[in-house]
Amino acid sequence: MEKLIITVAVTGNLTVPTQTPYLPITPEQIADDAVASAEAGASIVHIHARDPKDGRPTTDLSIMRSILTKIKERSDAIICPTTGGVSGFTVQQRYAILAELKPEIASCDVGSLNFAVHPIAERIKDEDWKYPWEKEHLLKTRGWVFTNTFADLEEASRFYKENDVMPEFGIYDTSYLYNLRYLVRRGFFKPPLQMNFVLGVLGGIGGDVGDIVHLRNTADRLFGPSNYHWGAIGLGYPLEFNAAAATMAMGGNVRVGFEDNILISRDVLAKSNAELVGKVVRIAKELGREIATPDEARDILKLKGKDKVNF
Repeated sequence: MEKLIITVAVTGNLTVPTQTPYLPITPEQIADDAVASAEAGASIVHIHARDPKDGRPTTDLSIMRSILTKIKERSDAIICPTTGGVSGFTVQQRYAILAELKPEIASCDVGSLNFAVHPIAERIKDEDWKYPWEKEHLLKTRGWVFTNTFADLEEASRFYKENDVMPEFGIYDTSYLYNLRYLVRRGFFKPPLQMNFVLGVLGGIGGDVGDIVHLRNTADRLFGPSNYHWGAIGLGYPLEFNAAAATMAMGGNVRVGFEDNILISRDVLAKSNAELVGKVVRIAKELGREIATPDEARDILKLKGKDKVNF
């Protein structure tokens, strides 16, 4: 087995401050938690930006640049910014970050789905919301489709190629693998591929071990085991850690972080992303998986290096 690559997703777009007081919001807080997570064992830090005034997700490139620069100054971690954007953004707006900042790696979702988190809002009392924007932000996902058409992805591939950025493919269901095979066959993307199986999204594939095995077997059949690297993301507790353990045993990589789960144990909030990383490091050691350093992860994934980014 290759050494284990741990990714930490520090904030995401859909975790809101009311859920946890430990969610980092300002560029300084996000950078601090990312650096601490790298020190705890994460090789890759996945970054979304937040408005420092109220924690609202933002696509402001100046805020994203500030976060990425602060991390790079203090850590060798691989920095993977999101290209998710917000509802209504064009492909050019979503992928402008690649042309502007030229990161080593960036997310790339290769299909469309009903991406819903509205049940979270239904569990929170009206008087408990910390900021006015949060409730509607979650409830609107009941009618939201996260759109990534073939036209979108063909255009997106140009941004990855022109800026020498490796796409990190988000695989939310089996159809995403077939979409990706089509794009590879047409020359829009090429191996080696880096993909994450995203488990437990309302609207996507579930989180049983059988789901992981099915995605892995399908990827082997479509691409060949030597043509891709893979990991798994489990949304919520205990799926985040259950999926991590199963994936590690199968030779895959893992992701943890507040984007996906805010609990360190049942009904106990994690106080930082680094705490979540620390737990998955302990699981890895029990399973005999060695942890990759950032530079070892760069070598495994064939990344261009932190000296070739534009931040």
